[in-house]
Amino acid sequence: MAGYGQTYIDFNESVFDEILNSAGVRAMCRGAAEKALAAARSNAPVDTGAYRDGLAVETVQHEHRTTYMVVGHDPKTMLVESQTGNLTKALKAAKS
Repeated sequence: MAGYGQTYIDFNESVFDEILNSAGVRAMCRGAAEKALAAARSNAPVDTGAYRDGLAVETVQHEHRTTYMVVGHDPKTMLVESQTGNLTKALKAAKS
């Protein structure tokens, strides 16, 4: 309970759950992840192509919303990322 001069806000969690899980919000988040994936693939260093081809968008379900992550499935993904920072650069490019 708020004391004198303090504000107390009681959020309706179900309204936020409904908004965050709506088709529009999911599509917007998925679109941002796809944009980052496209940037990561276009700037990926290519030796055999396995790193670039192993990049994908994965859905992650949280308690109140769904998020999307760009991940690498190639065994040498961590090595490539440590040397190039490709995914970090792709995420920064996707913000623009």
